[in-house]
Amino acid sequence: MKPKTILLDHGSGGKASRRLTEELILPAFHNPVLARLGDGAVIEAPPGGRLAFSTDTFVVDPIFFPGGDIGDLAVNGTVNDLAMCGARPLGLSVALILEEGFPVADLERILGSMKRAAARAGVPVITGDTKVVPRGAVDKIFINTSGIGTVPEGLCLGPECVRPGDRVILSGNLGDHGVAVLSVREGIAFASEIRSDTVALNGMVERMLAEGPGVRMLRDPTRGGVGTVLNEVALQAGVGVRIRERDLPVNPAVAGACDLLGTDPIYVANEGKLVAFVAPESAERVLRALRSHEHGRNAVLVGEVEAENAGRVFMQTRIGGTRIVDMLTGEQLPRIC
Repeated sequence: MKPKTILLDHGSGGKASRRLTEELILPAFHNPVLARLGDGAVIEAPPGGRLAFSTDTFVVDPIFFPGGDIGDLAVNGTVNDLAMCGARPLGLSVALILEEGFPVADLERILGSMKRAAARAGVPVITGDTKVVPRGAVDKIFINTSGIGTVPEGLCLGPECVRPGDRVILSGNLGDHGVAVLSVREGIAFASEIRSDTVALNGMVERMLAEGPGVRMLRDPTRGGVGTVLNEVALQAGVGVRIRERDLPVNPAVAGACDLLGTDPIYVANEGKLVAFVAPESAERVLRALRSHEHGRNAVLVGEVEAENAGRVFMQTRIGGTRIVDMLTGEQLPRIC
């Protein structure tokens, strides 16, 4: 049944988001490229080349948080969406929606963060737009970033490439971004500071792909976290996924914060991590490539793809049992990116 009104849950990246996309958005614009529902779209660009395009809008609250702000988050998020397509980013657009009365000093700080993030990623901002709306019509500042990049010839990344027996690799710790944002929003102090992991991953992805074939699919687990991404891939690829709880890397401070807050790290947003589905014969090589990069030092093999239980994700728990990992239901942390 189609919703009568839009709820915060529709922006969670979980079940409600997927229903909204499938029941309203896809029918309005349906085409084979959009139907893939990837982090970005890969399109043919005559003569013989391919381009990746991605767009995202950032509404994070608060706009400044440990480890970053809405500015570098916007740049890194779109660069990462292009990288998940295997693309080399060429340029970004930046559109700013500003509330009347927004402090110019805050805008300068955010633009400085964007400038530094773009320089670190090696991707220039090449076009953009600015709008100002009356007080209360937007909360301080919203940012839309879009990006375009080139996809190497012969590279295939996507759910259609995933096979039973493939390994599931996670590039680092779960939940740092979501807990960092929530700690500021709720005024919660922890024994050690938890910082967002926001960072551009295009350099790390290039290193992975340069090691040779074997990478089947890449996703960055933002809204809905790793649990939701694994469910999406299982559904799209028509396979089962089995992961091991003991192998999931979580900063002890983040694990403690999640216990306190009643959240599960597997569903908490990340902004500087990726999930890779890799052919079994290539898994160790890809792990070495990830661990050789500063953003992948904590990369770990967390599970496998199986032919059984298509569309389902299972976790082997620390105590030896098995539980279903469902797609996120409800809005666990609104306005997280």
